[in-house]
Amino acid sequence: MFVRLVYESFRRQRRRKLLAGIAIALGVSVATAMIAVANDIGDKVSRELRAYGANILVTPQDDTLDLEVGGVNLKPPSDGAYLSEADLPKIKGMFWRNNIVAFAPQLPVNATVTGQEVTVVGTYFAKRFSYGKQEYVSGAIKTFPWWKVDGTWPADNSEDVLVGERLAQRMQIRSGSQIPLAGKLHRVAGILSTAGAEDDQIVAPLPVAQRLSGRTGSVRRVYVSAITKPEDDFAKRDPKTLSGAVYDRWYCSPYAQSHAEPIRQVSQNEGVVLNRITGLMLLVSLAALLASALAVASGMATTVLERRAEIGLMKALGARRSAVARLFLAESVLLAVLSGSVGFAAGSILARHIGLAIFGSQISAQPVLLPFVLLIAIGVTFAGSALAIRRAVSLDPAYVLRGEG
Repeated sequence: MFVRLVYESFRRQRRRKLLAGIAIALGVSVATAMIAVANDIGDKVSRELRAYGANILVTPQDDTLDLEVGGVNLKPPSDGAYLSEADLPKIKGMFWRNNIVAFAPQLPVNATVTGQEVTVVGTYFAKRFSYGKQEYVSGAIKTFPWWKVDGTWPADNSEDVLVGERLAQRMQIRSGSQIPLAGKLHRVAGILSTAGAEDDQIVAPLPVAQRLSGRTGSVRRVYVSAITKPEDDFAKRDPKTLSGAVYDRWYCSPYAQSHAEPIRQVSQNEGVVLNRITGLMLLVSLAALLASALAVASGMATTVLERRAEIGLMKALGARRSAVARLFLAESVLLAVLSGSVGFAAGSILARHIGLAIFGSQISAQPVLLPFVLLIAIGVTFAGSALAIRRAVSLDPAYVLRGEG
């Protein structure tokens, strides 16, 4: 009898149930898409922000800070420590090697060009490496994608150099010019524009700077562009206070600070951007679910009004308040499950389109999310039905059957 009552409710009120179901499905589809995007957005945002360059700086453990004024390195040549160039390919040998997008070493050295003291920075431009069976290309072109060159990039095994645009203007240097460095002429392959200190410097292949400094096989620092997990509360914990599995989890997570010194302006901005996007998605989901709950509340209130006689007859025949409540709750659960399933499917399609439109790759809602989404649908339906069900169980059958309720 109970099942028949539920069935008849859907059969006789198909239009009203359909409208309520559509409202629930729409809200759930938006929530599903936002949850799916939120689960994958960390890596997606990190990949997008890698277009803005390096986010990790690797320096020797006993290093001291460089001092540069007007593009000239004022650190004494003997100050600080150095890294071995031979160790650089090992960056791709760490356990989250697939998160490394690119890296570029730097070796700054002071030099005199036509009577002016300038800083020559040695680096890789597009150097080919191999680590084990893996081959890859890394250097400034990938690590600093905002660097612009009017001319051509020097080859890593050449003697060509790039001259910063401000320095080139002061010294009236053009692409194709020859400049002397330590008594040897070097061709200017291009004019470099970075909107940074490099505009007042000369950027050369690493072997050129190593020869000028007399430090063959050494680098001063390494800039790394890596897909990392933005800082959260767990990332900020002091690793010295962690032990066992908790420390392993902290160390194995791709936090920039767990393996090297993060470039704070970049890593913190990643966290800020991610938190704001996540907050926006949460607000959109809550707004969609609230709208669904209001639509369900309106539909359920009308349903109770239309079914007053049925409710009054049930109570007159001995049905308890709990039986009436169970009937409406069963209808709500069935409506929520059906609509939630449809909303989950629609949300999966919406998440895929969002991923393709914004990030250029697919985002899919994992099947494991379905039970959670159905719980959300049931919660929204209950929230919208609560007042109407309360009114239904409170109806007095005597007044209702006399037409006064």
